[in-house]
Amino acid sequence: MRAAFPILPVILLTLTACGSKGIEGLQTYTYAAGDHRSGSLVYAENPPAGGAHNPSWQNCGVYTQPLYNEYAVHSLEHGAVWITYRPDLDAAQVTALKTLVDGRPYTLLSPYDGLPSPVVASAWGAQLKVEKADDSRLKAFLDKYEQGPTAPERGAACSGGYGGTR
Repeated sequence: MRAAFPILPVILLTLTACGSKGIEGLQTYTYAAGDHRSGSLVYAENPPAGGAHNPSWQNCGVYTQPLYNEYAVHSLEHGAVWITYRPDLDAAQVTALKTLVDGRPYTLLSPYDGLPSPVVASAWGAQLKVEKADDSRLKAFLDKYEQGPTAPERGAACSGGYGGTR
């Protein structure tokens, strides 16, 4: 009987690690909500994952041109996930990203200059950087953060706001 006890903690640790709902590489941040400001703003992350933002939000959808950070961040506050990609990302990967967000009403998809990795997913207070559009962590991020618990104004509109691009 005694020989089994040293094995038990190892088994429990393995089950905990396998059953973890964490997303490898996820970065989290803390921001106060409701800080509406006009004009161009400076953000700590690139692209931003929260903070002060324009009083109007970005309409959720797929865009072929870059978005203004200030409108997109307001959409994050409403529970949207913003997936950005480098403008030179190959067409097959862009198509994969479009497929990933298809049918998801609280998502933004747009190119973004100067990204730290080819694809970055951002939500209010959370961000994930990946190398490929088919990385399974992107879907996990969407499942966790689209209308997720970190959104201060979850359920607020993601349409009827600003629909333009830069």
